[in-house]
Amino acid sequence: MKIKRILNPVAQENTYILENESASLVIDPGSNTSSILAKLEAIAKPVAAILMTHTHYDHIMSVEAVRQAYNHPPVYVAEAEKDWLMNPVHNLSGLPRHDDMEDVIVNPADYYFDFIKDYNIGNFQFKVVPTPGHSIGGVSFIFEKEETVFSGDALLKKQLGDGTFLQVITTSYFLAFKINFSLFLTTIVFFQATDGTQLSVTKKSLTHIFHKKTKACRHLL
Repeated sequence: MKIKRILNPVAQENTYILENESASLVIDPGSNTSSILAKLEAIAKPVAAILMTHTHYDHIMSVEAVRQAYNHPPVYVAEAEKDWLMNPVHNLSGLPRHDDMEDVIVNPADYYFDFIKDYNIGNFQFKVVPTPGHSIGGVSFIFEKEETVFSGDALLKKQLGDGTFLQVITTSYFLAFKINFSLFLTTIVFFQATDGTQLSVTKKSLTHIFHKKTKACRHLL
């Protein structure tokens, strides 16, 4: 599986495009529509699905563009946030602090995630686990064979000390990760850090989060 990352200008959000021999997946298509479409055109494979880790405006801004350009691939979201796609207040684009931008409105999703199901979409095999905290319906995608997790904004890089450490907003928020990942401990995790930093999680324990570049760690519990 090949992974392409696009850093979007709005909110420094990350879009990920996954590629295998026959298809691609788009995760969280953000504001840089032209770059997302150009990357998909270069890959030159059908888009099997659009997966949303959550539905804040910065993660959904190019959903309709990808739908229209690639024969309406199915869009998947958590049921808890299904209405946020159509509601600018819920997806945050309609709040007063964003008066400088247009409301983001996306057509309804085609499917809601099943947290029990083993997904196989376009020969991509993965699981979906709930990781709420940043948003009520936040999810993460676990590609067990590739030892890769895409977690959206569930964990964010914070500037702490020299900026190499992670911290989690609340204990219960972190525990959701620990519980849901307990059977699927992985090596590499792609977080939606504002600078696109790739981070590693030890196989032994999710109570230690490692920064890939420095291997510095912070015990979180």
